[in-house]
Amino acid sequence: MNAWVLRAVGLGALTIVLRTVLGFAMVYWPTNGSWMRILCLIILLAAVVAWGVLDGRADRRANADPEHGADLTMRWLKAGLVGGLGAGLVAWILDFLPKFDLGDNGLFFEITSGASFIILLIFVPAMIGVALGRWLVGREGKKSGSAPDAPLSLQKESAGV
Repeated sequence: MNAWVLRAVGLGALTIVLRTVLGFAMVYWPTNGSWMRILCLIILLAAVVAWGVLDGRADRRANADPEHGADLTMRWLKAGLVGGLGAGLVAWILDFLPKFDLGDNGLFFEITSGASFIILLIFVPAMIGVALGRWLVGREGKKSGSAPDAPLSLQKESAGV
């Protein structure tokens, strides 16, 4: 399975789960809606940033030279697009089921405005996480003396190869 498909399905499903839980919670505790929305947003952002950090760390460890790293921007952009559109479509379908209150938004809203918000909630924090993960590995390398941020040719010269 492509890496971006896994991220799109995972984060799209997390979005749907959080929207469903929020919908049920808003029915039973309507006065607590503001902090529940913020909590769901924090959970989604934390998951996206954590996954981005893992990607950035793995990429920097595999490619010490920043010029030869993987194209994580396109991976996360694809994941955001598919995750946002898929989450909007599934939310629209689930809203037809009895006892599911996901906002009664129409299909046009879910695949345009709703999806664009989810796309940004996946893509932007993931890029921040990727940058943070790459920076952390570069910092570890500088502390240990291997300097993973240096080009591979300079690393070989300093190692005597």
